[in-house]
Formats: sequence, structure tokens, C-alpha cells
Amino acid sequence: MQKTDWVWHNGKFIQWEEATVPFLSHSLHYSGSIFEGIRCYKTEKGPAIFRLEDHITRLFDSAKIIDMNVAWTKNNIIPACIETVKKNHLEECYIRPLLYYGGGEMGIDTLGKIADATIAVWKWGAYLGEGLETGIRIMTSSWRKPAPDSMPLNAKVSGNYTPAIMAKKEARKRGYSEALLLDPNGHVAEGPGENIFLVKNGVLFTPLTTYALNGITRDTILKLAEQEGIRCYVTSITRDQCYTADELFFTGTAAEITPIIEYDDRKIGTGTPGKITKRLKELFFSVVRGKSDSRWLTYA
Repeated sequence: MQKTDWVWHNGKFIQWEEATVPFLSHSLHYSGSIFEGIRCYKTEKGPAIFRLEDHITRLFDSAKIIDMNVAWTKNNIIPACIETVKKNHLEECYIRPLLYYGGGEMGIDTLGKIADATIAVWKWGAYLGEGLETGIRIMTSSWRKPAPDSMPLNAKVSGNYTPAIMAKKEARKRGYSEALLLDPNGHVAEGPGENIFLVKNGVLFTPLTTYALNGITRDTILKLAEQEGIRCYVTSITRDQCYTADELFFTGTAAEITPIIEYDDRKIGTGTPGKITKRLKELFFSVVRGKSDSRWLTYA
């Protein structure tokens, strides 16, 4: 990570080195923080933040789901994200808003606590490296997604990422780029930080969000596919269907549109990024780079 100069913290800018939390912060010990990951892209009109309002809406939805008391509003955080990009003079970056419980009495109870708010930005390239272009190899993780009555799966809570951390490490240790987690019923859920799509006979499929985050890039791809006349189904998906798919790809703010060319040592399609994957990726980058539809861009 390449550090920048300024971090927004509770309404004011502080130096990167000063952006620290007390050792006994509640969220550090109990994983009760919530966050968003947002990309800002270089365009001919300047830095453009992709679907900023949608991300911050989801941030506050997450706060509502876990009943977090936040002193700030969307109308505070949205302009703060823009100003943080501007103040750091970045043409392109990753934006991380975070709401967390700082000091106070130690213990699990959060009743009466008010969350701190911070926004950091930094330069970040392709999350999965060259795989963004050439495709990646993935494996089914032995770790599964929990049931939705045991964890608030549609909130971006830091604690939700424990299975993802374990799955990612498991995959990397075995020589794969990424993992795929199943849900408690054995159906495909998502990657450690990505949604997954399957293409079969020209039709697009993606899992329900019962056990997966309702990804903003996922939603973008569904909308772009519909504009292209590609039929889309949101439904349960099995490993068998993935093995015999013509194409597979991950989506996410970090992963963007990353082709999957091998799954559990089975070649997917021709073993190269597929036609529909490449077309949707082309459309996606045309949008985020400001070359086509600009409805999802906020210029900083």
C-alpha cells in the first residue's frame, strides 16, 4: 500500500501517521466496524468516483443492520470522500470509509456507543494482478459462508470476513489465485471479496444474495448485461454448473471484472477469458473511465 498525506477523521483532516486508534478500541477487539471499498478512476474530465452514493448508502444500511449509532450522515460522508481524494491530489485511487467504535468501556456491549468515522485513500492497481487480463485459477474452499441468522451477511461488517480470510490463505497456500466459498446448503456463494458470474449458452447466471454481499459491481454487470440484451438469472448455482460453464468471472470493487479460467483443476470453457466476459469488461471500463454512460460517476 502506498500511503498518502491526509486522512479524513471525524470531520477534519489529519496526517496519515496520526490516523491511529487506541489499543483497546472496541472494534479492534470485537470486529464491530463496517466499511466500504470504492474506486476512483482517471478520466479525461479528472478523477471520477464510481457509484459513490450507492456505496455510502450501503455503508449506512450496514450501520442500520448492526444497529450502530453514527453521528454522521450520508450528506457528510459523500462530500468527505470527494474532498479526501482532492486533498491528496490523486488521479486514481481506492477509497476506504470506515465506521468503528473507538474508546470507552471495554466489553462487548455497544449500547450508547457512538461510532467514529474515517476515510482513507491510496493508489491501488489490479487486485488480482495479471489475472485481470489473463484470468485466474480458483478452488473451492473448505470454509463455508455462515447462515444469515448467525451473521448479518448483507452488512459489510469486518467480522464477516473471517471465513474469507481463511479461504484466501487456504487457496494461496495451495497455489491458486483465489477461493470460492459455498453456502451452508452446498451451493456456490461468493469469493472472499467478490461475487461470481457464470455464462452458459450465452446466458448469464449469478447466485442469490442470501449468503453473499449484494455487490455494487455485481449490480452494474447485471444492468450492463441487460442493456446488451444478455439474459440474466439470479438463482442458486452448484459447483457442477460452474465446472461445465462456458465462462466464469468474479466481480467486485477490488477485483473489477476478473476472468476465471480454471476451477478445482477443471478448465473453464477454452481455458481463456470468454467472449461475454470480455464484452462486459469492456463495457464496464468504458463506463468507469468516463468514455460512455456517466450516470454512475462523481467527479472529484
